[in-house]
Amino acid sequence: MLAAVFVAEIGDVGRFRRAEQLASWAGLTPKHHESDTTVHRGRITKQGSRLVRWAAVEAVQRVPAHTRLGQRRDRVGQRRGHHIGVVAAARDLITLVFYGLRDHHIRCLDHPAAPAASGAA
Repeated sequence: MLAAVFVAEIGDVGRFRRAEQLASWAGLTPKHHESDTTVHRGRITKQGSRLVRWAAVEAVQRVPAHTRLGQRRDRVGQRRGHHIGVVAAARDLITLVFYGLRDHHIRCLDHPAAPAASGAA
């Protein structure tokens, strides 16, 4: 069900050049204010599609702890708080959605091919 939300709300993924742009459009990136040498990062912007942001957060909260996204959620959650961990994992999920919609293949989940056995017989 959540995958259908991603496809319907994002539409043509070709309008985003990078996965970071999709995450920013979904409102899952922190606010950033910079002046001279002072940088202030705040809460997430919450601009863009509320439905995509909701779907990403819901999907990440249901992910088991042994998966890549679950480990990210728990690791960041231990350091910075549960909600920040969930948003970080949701941002990673949006990255996976971007590559899945753009390439019809998620590159970062590929397992490296086993090296060929050298046949010195």
